Amino acid sequence: MLPSSLTADGTRLRLLRAGLELFAARGYHGTSIRDIATAAGVQSATLYGHFASKEELLAELVVLGHEEHHRRLVDALMDAGSDPDDQLRALVSAHVASHATFPMLATVANAELARLSAAAAAPAHVLRAKSIDLLGTVIGRGVRQGVFAVDNMEITLTAIATMGISVAAWYPARAAELRIDVLCRSFGDLALRLVQMPSTSP
Repeated sequence: MLPSSLTADGTRLRLLRAGLELFAARGYHGTSIRDIATAAGVQSATLYGHFASKEELLAELVVLGHEEHHRRLVDALMDAGSDPDDQLRALVSAHVASHATFPMLATVANAELARLSAAAAAPAHVLRAKSIDLLGTVIGRGVRQGVFAVDNMEITLTAIATMGISVAAWYPARAAELRIDVLCRSFGDLALRLVQMPSTSP
């Protein structure tokens, strides 16, 4: 449910896992401190020894989801070479793989971000902006090199981001029959079609 980069262990890890499951199933407002503590097998007072509030627990999960996603994008781009086609395919594949590998975390990180206060949400918004900037930079470079054609950058970025985010909702039910590598390759193909130059043939 959670990335291996998470350093929490013991009670704190149980609380994060319990919160993740409950926020994914019931939403932030449908989940109480007592619900989380009970699911983690501790008293509510114990939870407060690790998190000052329910919002703080959610904020840690939201940031964790965005950190894992951004790290995967950066790693993919570093391994992709300099060709815009390869870079775009690598970014989209990493975007989709992140949502397919951690669907519950991705769902909470995206759907519950708006429940956080501005201060609590700020770190996630910074990471999200950096991730979008990576994608925009690659597509912009492709446009300048004459290999991509984009009428509206904002719409294109939103379309690519949204189709990857949607994977978290439907892929878990298809995981047994649809390999992640096939899924990522297909989404990479779709993203390239969105930005490819129009045909000049009659």
